[in-house]
Amino acid sequence: MATVETTEPIMWDVERASSKWWVLLVTGVAWIAVGVVLLDFDLDSAATIGFLIGGFLILAGATEFLLIGVTEGWRWVHGVLGALFIIGGIAAFFEPVQTFGILARLFGFLLVLKGTFDFVFAIATRHEVDLWWMMLLAGIIEITLGLWASSYPGRSATLLILWVGIGAVIRGITHLVMAFQVRKLYGAVTA
Repeated sequence: MATVETTEPIMWDVERASSKWWVLLVTGVAWIAVGVVLLDFDLDSAATIGFLIGGFLILAGATEFLLIGVTEGWRWVHGVLGALFIIGGIAAFFEPVQTFGILARLFGFLLVLKGTFDFVFAIATRHEVDLWWMMLLAGIIEITLGLWASSYPGRSATLLILWVGIGAVIRGITHLVMAFQVRKLYGAVTA
């Protein structure tokens, strides 16, 4: 009897949430459209990434302001970060191409930094992890790619557009697959 009472609310939650499968479908199509626009490799690609960063920063700022009400201490840090994120997001909307240029320069540095961490972690865990050499190889590739991209700003920009564009298309495809899986689940729950 107790299991029936605990599964009933879960089934209701699943039914209620899965009825919104179309949201995943719409966001999947939107992500694919953004990815295709980015992979077009023109000035619009740079501006699109600048606008995406602006939107992301504004959402991050709003999240920081929400965290003020949830956290116990250090509320002022969340307030300062929220204000900085929102100011950065607004600036990104006014100068999206400039935002893209700054991000492209940082991208090469971030690849070198991540590659260095992967390289060091692979060496540190070589006795515990069987496939440590794969992480070592990935670290070397990331470092090489980051140094190559950093040597010329156009390469960083191209690499960033490819990275974000392919990521957007993959995210869109994932959302489409999830939408149809959730729709299938919704059909099973309502039947």
